Amino acid sequence: MPHTEAGVAATGTGVRSRPRAALPALCVTQITSWGILYYAFPVLNPAITADTGWSPAATTAAFSAALLVSALTGIYVGRVLDHHGPRTVMTAGSVLGVLSLLTVAAAPNLAVFALGWLLAGAAMAATFYQPAFAALTRWWAPDHIRALTIVTLAGGLASTLFAPLTALLADHMSWRATYTTLAAILALVTIPAHALALKAPWPPAPKGPAHAAGGRDSVVRSRAFGMLAVTFTLSGFAMYAVVMGLVPLLLERGYTATQAAWALGLGGAGQTLGRTLYATLARRTGTTARTTTLVGLGGLTTAALAVTAGPYALLVALAVVAGTVRGNLTLLQATAVTDRWGTTHYGRLSGLLAAPAHTAAALAPFAGTALAAPLGGYPALFVLLAAVSALAAVAAFGAQPYRPPA
Repeated sequence: MPHTEAGVAATGTGVRSRPRAALPALCVTQITSWGILYYAFPVLNPAITADTGWSPAATTAAFSAALLVSALTGIYVGRVLDHHGPRTVMTAGSVLGVLSLLTVAAAPNLAVFALGWLLAGAAMAATFYQPAFAALTRWWAPDHIRALTIVTLAGGLASTLFAPLTALLADHMSWRATYTTLAAILALVTIPAHALALKAPWPPAPKGPAHAAGGRDSVVRSRAFGMLAVTFTLSGFAMYAVVMGLVPLLLERGYTATQAAWALGLGGAGQTLGRTLYATLARRTGTTARTTTLVGLGGLTTAALAVTAGPYALLVALAVVAGTVRGNLTLLQATAVTDRWGTTHYGRLSGLLAAPAHTAAALAPFAGTALAAPLGGYPALFVLLAAVSALAAVAAFGAQPYRPPA
């Protein structure tokens, strides 16, 4: 629908009610929150294990536990967002994120270290994409795809900015001092940004479409919602296992660690590129066709990586294409609820939809590593992951809500 007065009225909000500072603020806070709470850990983990004697498996398990907590907490966060908006949730999440990192930095033993990451998981649920998407979907609809694209483009810079910064800090101070410094940056940037930029009135939820007239609970019980959850869970598992498995796949094929790291990094650039293309794709395709196509393309790129041994330039090109698909999948998930059931219960429905997918993503690195050896290596693992994506694409056919005849 064009951006007209009728379109604005249908959403329950309008251009004048949008807080002008919210979009730039969320861009900055997504970069900072993801960069510090998520991407700093893989950079610092070798120093953590070397200094403490804790096993890499144990420290990584603590970090994965944070992702699981984030998935489960996101359900409650979504409910609060629907009723009260993002300001309190995201400001409190920023405060909790700072406290969690200070706990991690001061941890005298593995148990306290793990506790710090459990707190960080709750902070992730309240500061990462889900609450930002809920805010932009309610404030910016029907032009929310443009706003979502902008904030995910910014979020894609988190690793680019904070992985090198974390490494630079770690070169000059201990991992504990590095995390303390990062906690200070998180506090200075995100707490005031969330508290001051998100204080606009939270518009009432618009009326849902006719096929969602039964309310939130009827949507959750519907076959379409269940199949969409299956689609995103299987696709998310495959996608994150591929990301974590790309470097060992290339190492297995005789490429250097530097070459493997470049392939992974350029795949991230492809992810940013993919997000710039999503708005055009959304205008030209239907919801079900778009979901099935993108998930299926994810499987095809995984299969191509599984059977392609070289040359290196071709593998890099495949990694970039795979990243482009991943970038689109991020926005596909962000708009899945709105495309099917409107914005009325966006926070709650997106939290329920994201919980199993985020759980699968948290388990994917361990599951991929565990499966690679018995399967005979990473090429065979990628074949299996391509099959998982194919199943997800098939499930997507059942994710179209029933619409009664007009």
